[in-house]
Amino acid sequence: MNEKLSAIIKNLPERPGVYLMRDSEGKVIYVGKAKKLKRRVSSYFRHSHSSPRLNKLVSLIEDISTIRTETEAEALIVEAKLIRRYSPFFNIELKMGDKYPYVKVTNEEYPRLEITRHKYNDGAVYLGPFVDAGNIRNLMRLSERYFPLRVCSKKINPDSKKRPCIEYTLGHSMGACAALCSKSEYLERAADIILLFEGKSAELVERLRERMNDSAKKLEFEKAAKYRDTIRAIWKLTRQKISSALQEDLDNETWHVLNQIQDLLHLHVLPWRIDAFDISHTHGHDTYGCCVVFEQGRPSPNLYRRFKIRSLEDGEINDFASMYETVKRRYRHVLDNSEPSPQLALIDGGSGQLEYAQRAINELGMNLPMIALAEREELIFLPESNTPLRLERDDPALQLLQRLRDEVHRYAITTHRHARGLRVRHSRLDDIHGIGKKTAAELLVKFGSVKRIAALSPEELMKVPGIGPVTAKRILDELCE
Repeated sequence: MNEKLSAIIKNLPERPGVYLMRDSEGKVIYVGKAKKLKRRVSSYFRHSHSSPRLNKLVSLIEDISTIRTETEAEALIVEAKLIRRYSPFFNIELKMGDKYPYVKVTNEEYPRLEITRHKYNDGAVYLGPFVDAGNIRNLMRLSERYFPLRVCSKKINPDSKKRPCIEYTLGHSMGACAALCSKSEYLERAADIILLFEGKSAELVERLRERMNDSAKKLEFEKAAKYRDTIRAIWKLTRQKISSALQEDLDNETWHVLNQIQDLLHLHVLPWRIDAFDISHTHGHDTYGCCVVFEQGRPSPNLYRRFKIRSLEDGEINDFASMYETVKRRYRHVLDNSEPSPQLALIDGGSGQLEYAQRAINELGMNLPMIALAEREELIFLPESNTPLRLERDDPALQLLQRLRDEVHRYAITTHRHARGLRVRHSRLDDIHGIGKKTAAELLVKFGSVKRIAALSPEELMKVPGIGPVTAKRILDELCE
């Protein structure tokens, strides 16, 4: 083993991932996955192998690159994609191996669920791939019990005079053929299933919770109890993190750019997943820190996060402290395994923001490569370096980092505007005891603004239905303080 390979292996992490071995011409000759990258890759060079094929492979290795993944299951998916992409010579036994299964939501007026190992351009929704047969079985059982779609492949013509099939009686169907549910209800159920198999548990549970509360208000307690049981079943089962970006193949151009970024920043592993951070506020009000995530060079919106800054007083401006708080809160969730870990973090800003973000990482005891990208001159700042990097404007690596920076900037501004809009819509009348939303709205419609209401006499206020002398006095006392 030469010095270059020795240095590469020495810096590999004991974490899950995929490794790619290249020959002297840079051609990928083998792709493998590992639960612990350092241990697995180093095993190739510890001793000679009984297999001539393995000995030949080792003799041809001139370079090794890696892709860190969050779990071993994710590494299996990435490994399969890369083998299909490169068809490495030494992956003989895997070139024609089994494909991982997908769950297919058929492109029909009343969709059905199917399991398939082939993905076609037929308008259907394909969910997956899934590497764990037990996992897909559990999800299918949950969907059959709580989100049952039809199982027959016949064309549906709803008829209320038709008797529903035995599947409806068993609770395995919504009875669409007998018009026991509307088409919109059926499609809503199909949309729930898509969220379930995409791993978007939080979004699905929120939808179900709204329906549960609505059913309870209508005194439909049996239906509300069913929603409650469904929510419990989902939380019990879906403790996994499914990456939406891993559902699509990695194109050669993106692969080249990620390799370029790895070389440029001297990263030990390929930046398969990158976080980006930004802060947004208006003169210190409604300050939010935001994080967006790119996987395979593409956004993964289900992993985006926003944090209301707690460490500052309202109106206080301190972007450095805000960045420190945001980064620290974000990676606490990574440390407790509730969020996936990136291979690189990008800070929107300069050396100051980067310093405070790095401080947060160090206090958490994490070892995460981090850079900052400043606007206008597009300089890349590195920790412990006084000289920023400057890339050409048309450099693909810079352009990918810019897309990350621009996306987190957009997300931060959108988050801030939404919060500001909620605050603006909140009137001082809402804080007065005994004044409900309806009365506050009537006052604002009739008099135009809180300032005008404060200038009224008690007699003028009492002309509004529902406001007596005691309430009128309370309103004026509160508004005139």
